[in-house]
Amino acid sequence: MTGKIYLIQSNNTLQALSQQPYPNEDLFQGLLEQYPDLLAGDQMDEANPRRWLLVAREVGVPGEEGGSNQWSLDHLFLDQDAIPTLVEVKRASDTRIRREVVGQMLDYAANAVVYWPVETIRARFEATCEKRGDDPAQLILELMTASPDDETVVEVFWDQVKTNLQAAKIRMVFVADEIPPELRRIVEFLNAHMDPVEVLAVEIKQYVGEGLRTLVPRVVGQTAEAQGKKATTARSQRQWDEQSFVAELRHKHGDDAVQVAEKIIAWAKERKLRLWWGKGSQDGSCYPMLDHNGEQYWLISFWTYGRLNVLFQQMATKPPFDDEALRVELLRRVNDILDVNLPPDGINRLPAFPIAVLKTGTRLEQFLGVLDWIVEQVKLA
Repeated sequence: MTGKIYLIQSNNTLQALSQQPYPNEDLFQGLLEQYPDLLAGDQMDEANPRRWLLVAREVGVPGEEGGSNQWSLDHLFLDQDAIPTLVEVKRASDTRIRREVVGQMLDYAANAVVYWPVETIRARFEATCEKRGDDPAQLILELMTASPDDETVVEVFWDQVKTNLQAAKIRMVFVADEIPPELRRIVEFLNAHMDPVEVLAVEIKQYVGEGLRTLVPRVVGQTAEAQGKKATTARSQRQWDEQSFVAELRHKHGDDAVQVAEKIIAWAKERKLRLWWGKGSQDGSCYPMLDHNGEQYWLISFWTYGRLNVLFQQMATKPPFDDEALRVELLRRVNDILDVNLPPDGINRLPAFPIAVLKTGTRLEQFLGVLDWIVEQVKLA
């Protein structure tokens, strides 16, 4: 490696800093862990610079449903649009940086979007925060530049992570101290032809001299064609409302699903619950939320892709459903209605089922009765 940069010092002398390789890959990875801004989010999107939240370093990726981890991703980040950003780090001296790393990353991505439950990502993030002594909710609120008391933002953020994974809306980033021409051509090709996936490389050169050290990141792979396509996709994000949600649900899943959704919406309105509508570019979502004694309580969410989630994970953060026995009772009540039972570990997750199954017989009336029971338990607590 060759090259220099020059620092004009306060006494007007010129200090030369020479480009130097990183002594080892672990040190290189550690810099990204400590300084996520080195990913150069301002270069990736000048109009709306990417801001980063480190989920974890060395994140396992399974190769089958419920299987053990088969690969280990160097870093997983999330940006302010809840887009999972997979980062693989290699030094230029590593011959795998030319082609092998591309196949490696594609393995990670192809399996991550299928076998990474959002609960696993959230748990890894919270474990990282605990290790550092950080408040995970506060970090998300800061990332989203949201009000410190707006709990809605945190839960919606994680639901958007889930939606992005399901839609394969992810970002793959190759990081090296020098990006070889072979890798650059592959990145430019993939970034131009993979949608909604974004593929980029970030070159972070290191310059040292006289006790000084400077890191210079540069994004590689953003052709004008690719940037135009990604900008069009970003602009397609929409604010859903009742009318657009119902129309899309009818288009995708027919009248049975719509009738169930409309009755749930009517139930929420009758009980003066607040309806929060999502902003997904491909799928709409609706969250009936109970506001009680200054707190927000999440109950369920349902989506234009035809599924309904029971939000046990959110309920578990506040009384009375922080009591595991009460969540077990809720799971039993829901399972008494459905043919396909929610799993026992659903009491700590966001289990889902097809919304249309509630159309059969008296299931919907029974399910609304369960929702009434949830509301009653909250108000009695």
